[in-house]
Amino acid sequence: MKTDVLVIGGSAAGIVAAVTGKSSYPDKEFLVIRKEKQAVVPCGIPYVFGSLDSIDKNIIPDSGLAKTGINLKIGQVVSIDQDQKVCKTDDGTEISFAKLVLATGSTPLVPKWLEGAELENVFVIPKNKVYLAEMITKLTDCKKVVTVGGGFIGVEMSDELNKREKEVTLVEILPNILGLAFDKELAVEAEQILKNRGIKIKAGIGVKEILGDKKVSGVLLNNSEKIEADAVILSMGYRPNISLAEKSGLSITEEGFIGVDEYMRTRNPDIFAVGDCAEKRDFITRKHSVVMLASTACAEARVAGMNLYKLSTLKTLSGTIAIFCTAIGNTGFGAAGLTETVAKKEGFDVVTGTFEGIDRHPGTLSDTHKQVIKLIVAKESGIVLGGEVMGGLSVGELTNLIGLVIQNRMSINSILTAQIGTHPLLTAAPTAYPLIKVAEVIAKNL
Repeated sequence: MKTDVLVIGGSAAGIVAAVTGKSSYPDKEFLVIRKEKQAVVPCGIPYVFGSLDSIDKNIIPDSGLAKTGINLKIGQVVSIDQDQKVCKTDDGTEISFAKLVLATGSTPLVPKWLEGAELENVFVIPKNKVYLAEMITKLTDCKKVVTVGGGFIGVEMSDELNKREKEVTLVEILPNILGLAFDKELAVEAEQILKNRGIKIKAGIGVKEILGDKKVSGVLLNNSEKIEADAVILSMGYRPNISLAEKSGLSITEEGFIGVDEYMRTRNPDIFAVGDCAEKRDFITRKHSVVMLASTACAEARVAGMNLYKLSTLKTLSGTIAIFCTAIGNTGFGAAGLTETVAKKEGFDVVTGTFEGIDRHPGTLSDTHKQVIKLIVAKESGIVLGGEVMGGLSVGELTNLIGLVIQNRMSINSILTAQIGTHPLLTAAPTAYPLIKVAEVIAKNL
């Protein structure tokens, strides 16, 4: 079997790499190979336990590949021969390629020290339809659930299970949930909303052990407190799936990612890596980053797809901007770039500003929501390093706008002179547009 470009992995990164590559080089033949018969939408996984109520409603259709002339094979690659440019699959098929893209993703992290993680009804959250479908069934009769890990997935899982009238306790070792993405003032707001929705939160406390005999019965915390549980969900992060790359002799970073450059190339110029398995550096600090997001993966995949056969200095990834957003009920939370806490820890001299308004105008409209925005700015240059937002469900796009501001190294003065479009049903008022108003607050301090 032969193809011009072979993409290993068929989730978000693999699909985008193939589609972008085919668009950029239409005369080349592309083949995507993935283990699962169906790929799930990564960011939609928590919602199959509540809002969607079915894993079948969270599937990435394969029609997008077929429409663009990309071939798909279900199977698992077991070896890569870099010299011969040949991959071998578990059914014995050998696939020769000119270019290779690794999009092997990540797997849920289960700490080796965590005793009881092997008990029945202790779950992780993989991107695997079969596992998730079985998990939905097993959780049906569970009344008391403990979620370990208060990041985005842990928060979303807890909120969705709460909708199914489960008694949910969320345990987070950091002082606040969502503590890596938000400064304390917004993290506390998220906590209060969850508490108001009936979720118990144990923050600043770690899990010592999962209790039970064959089947989970509870969780023991570091402070010796015990919490009864019919099920435990481990949302403690993910680790890059690099076993295939490592076995084939590709360079692996100290952090455990496949080493890549700004074109997403490995040290072998004909082999690229994208998504959770690929090395990342923070856009601002230039330090290695462990941020794993589908949106980040797709950005990397687009860069790889465009540079497969012809490098462009205009189409590179100059670093990862951690851009997060989520919703708890009808309240949205978003963050991009550095928090104030991280910026100061890294040694930046910063000025911050906060503005509170509403997300529609006039305020007498129904569904109008309080909106809070915070920006973190370098004092010397006025360049935006980060931003955090809380408001209605329009927060997602405002967060993306802050991400673009950071990526283009815009200053407060650039925001003050920016032209924006507004509408009563869609945005805050032009007289009080949050991004411009918070820039005015910061400009006074600068």
